[in-house]
Amino acid sequence: MQLSGLRPRVLIADDHSIVAESLRLLLDKSYDVIGVVNDGRQLLADAARLKPDVVVLDIGMPLLNGMDAAVRLKEMLPQLRFVFLTMQDDPNLAAAALELGAVGYVLKRAAASELLNAISQVLDGKAYLMPKLRPENWAVREARAQQASKELTRRQQEVLQLLAEGRPMKEVAGILKVSEKTIMFHKYHIMETFHLKNNAELVLFAVRRHLISV
Repeated sequence: MQLSGLRPRVLIADDHSIVAESLRLLLDKSYDVIGVVNDGRQLLADAARLKPDVVVLDIGMPLLNGMDAAVRLKEMLPQLRFVFLTMQDDPNLAAAALELGAVGYVLKRAAASELLNAISQVLDGKAYLMPKLRPENWAVREARAQQASKELTRRQQEVLQLLAEGRPMKEVAGILKVSEKTIMFHKYHIMETFHLKNNAELVLFAVRRHLISV
């Protein structure tokens, strides 16, 4: 994917500043790091503007989680590649990530060389999963992807994540540019559909869906 001697352009998305800056120092040696963002919505805006070749992103990010952000970016920029760098060692989540095509999925406890290898592989159009997370076969991969998929609509996922982050309804409504009544409606529908009794169960539900991290 590297053309005319130019280094591939990388955008980093991680809400932990120390991690993000460490990644910048590591990747600057081989790639053109064009930016660092710390939430999912800023990632959408900057990726659309900067048009990187690959995004190295965490899954657990505020405002919009990394998986949902990647799905949206894939719709906008079909050629964009992703390497998820995460604490989530869930094979179901890794399998769901593969639904995006040639992506990398690397755990944060892995060696730096593994991340560099993953980036190289996805830039060559190949998927990369750490061995412990690789599905045994296509049937298993499809089953895991379905298990990790969410029955929630995209808007419900947005509302659930923002509420579970502890944001008041007025703020959530402002972020999503809808009325507070609309947010109340979505919250009520989510709690009714999934039999959630209170806000604590709502937060736990969001954690189990990997929409927020503990």
